[in-house]
Amino acid sequence: MTSPAVTTRFVDANGLRFEVHECGEGDRLALCLHGFPESAFSWRYQLPCLAQLGYRVWAPNLRGYGRSSRPDRVEDYRVNHLVADVEALIDAAGPTHTLLIGHDWGGILAWIIATGKRRALDGLVIMNAPHPARFAQQLFTWSQIRRSWYAFAFQIPRLPEFFLGRREARGIAAIFRNMAVDKSRFPRDVLDVYRKQALEPGALTAMVNYYRANLGLGWRQRAEQADPIDVPTLLVWGEADTALGKELTFGTEQLVKHLTIRYLPDVSHWVQQEAPEQVNGILESWLAQHRPAD
Repeated sequence: MTSPAVTTRFVDANGLRFEVHECGEGDRLALCLHGFPESAFSWRYQLPCLAQLGYRVWAPNLRGYGRSSRPDRVEDYRVNHLVADVEALIDAAGPTHTLLIGHDWGGILAWIIATGKRRALDGLVIMNAPHPARFAQQLFTWSQIRRSWYAFAFQIPRLPEFFLGRREARGIAAIFRNMAVDKSRFPRDVLDVYRKQALEPGALTAMVNYYRANLGLGWRQRAEQADPIDVPTLLVWGEADTALGKELTFGTEQLVKHLTIRYLPDVSHWVQQEAPEQVNGILESWLAQHRPAD
């Protein structure tokens, strides 16, 4: 079977313009949210898979990334603005059913949208992103501080951009290569996509501003106080994640009523890129059981 084509479109939402990779058609939306320092490109293996399962798949470049709008101020990257972007993208798509999928920062946003219950979701898929309440409980433990040191380093003005951007953004390429277990999944042509994106004017500052604007715990504590999520939820976790420990998943079942967890040994933080065959198989199997009827 020929894989469905992936095209690019621009969508106006929440007063900004978003570059969106699109695959498939119909009224069932699968909205895929990337993390740092990724882009919509990180979902290249999942877009055709989800389209073949009957979804119209959107993978937007979040604000500040790719050719999406890039606001200038640090405060423009606060989580309430990021969540509003995603909600506006859902509204712009006008689906009858919505499957929300997120990795890393995209996963955090997906968790928050599910806890806020301001948009109807039929399914939630999270990849290597802890529930914000669990992250709030663990962030300032020594174990997680050692893993999340970069989030604290990113608070320094200008210096992170210098180190990440020098030598044609080799620091960005190193993030993927150093964390990956199967480094063959990140050949030069793949890394060049991320390096080129990071070298666009203002891009690195926008990407780092996600951390500068959101280090405080207020939004995580709000998630901790929220009612349990009642949307069917799949949590996929690469166990060899050097940034986010597996222990951050423990106790998630107390925060999500209908939770399925799939751990992938010897797979890094970049789970959907490093183990796409396994991830796509898990998605297909889970959706076969949890996809709502038309």
